Amino acid sequence: MAERRFKIALGVLIFVALYAALVPWLADVDDRVTDFSAARLAPSFDHPFGTDSAGRDLFVRIAAGIRTSLLIALACALLATVIGVAVGTTAGLVGGWVDRFVMRGTDAVNALPHLLLGIVIVAMFRGSIAAIVLSIALTHWTQVARIIRSEILSLRERPYIDAAILAGASRRHVIMRHLVPATAPQALIAVVLLLPHAVWHESTLSFLGFGLPPHKPSLGTLLEEARSSLLLGGWWTLVFPAAVLVIATVAVAVAGSAMRSMLTPPRPSELRL
Repeated sequence: MAERRFKIALGVLIFVALYAALVPWLADVDDRVTDFSAARLAPSFDHPFGTDSAGRDLFVRIAAGIRTSLLIALACALLATVIGVAVGTTAGLVGGWVDRFVMRGTDAVNALPHLLLGIVIVAMFRGSIAAIVLSIALTHWTQVARIIRSEILSLRERPYIDAAILAGASRRHVIMRHLVPATAPQALIAVVLLLPHAVWHESTLSFLGFGLPPHKPSLGTLLEEARSSLLLGGWWTLVFPAAVLVIATVAVAVAGSAMRSMLTPPRPSELRL
C-alpha cells in the first residue's frame, strides 16, 4: 500500500516538476511583461489559466512561481535538516549535561511562534531569498533534532555496536561507520516531510507581503496579487495558484509519509506472528 501511494505521489510530483521546468522555457511569452489591455482575461484557449491584473499569462506565471517556491522550499528543508542532524547527533552521542542543555534549547526554539519569528527575520531583510530560507530553516529544525537524537540513543544500545567496541573499534570509527550512516534514512525522510511546510511558510510570508517582491513570481506572491482581482470577479487568479499549491504540497506529504512507512521497520507490536 505504501509503495502504491509513493508511486502515485511521485508521478504527480514529476508532472508538476515538468510543468514548472518546461512551460517557462517553451512559452513564447515573457511572464514579466505587462499588457493592461489583456488584464483579467478569463481562462481561454490562448490563456488556459487566464491573465492577472497586469495582463500576464497565469499559465506561464504559475509555472515560474512553482519553480521559485520549490527551490526555496528545498533549500529550507536541506538547511533545517543539516541543523537538526547536527544538533540531534551531538545530543545523542555526548549525552549528560550537554544532552540536557541542547534539548532544553530545542524546546525553547520549538515554543516560539514560527510564523511570527519568520516575519521578524524576513522583515529585517525584505525581499531577500536568503532571509526567507533562514527564517524557515531556523524554525523547523527542532523536530529533526528530536528524531535523530532518539535514533542515536536507540542505535547505541544495539548489540553490533557493543561488538564493534569489544573488537577494538575506536569511538570515531563507531560513530562514522555505524551511527551516522544509520541516521541517513531518517534525514532523507525529514527533508521530504519538511518540503510542504517550507512551501506553505514561503507562500504565507509572500502573501503577507514579507516575502519576495511582486515582480518575482512565487505561489505566495501570486496569491497575494489575487486578492484585488478576486473582488473584481477574477476568480481564476486565486483558484489556479491555490490548486497548484495544494496539489504540490499534498503530493510531497504523501510521498514523504509513504517513504517513512517503507524505510522505517515495523515495531515488534506491529509484526504479525
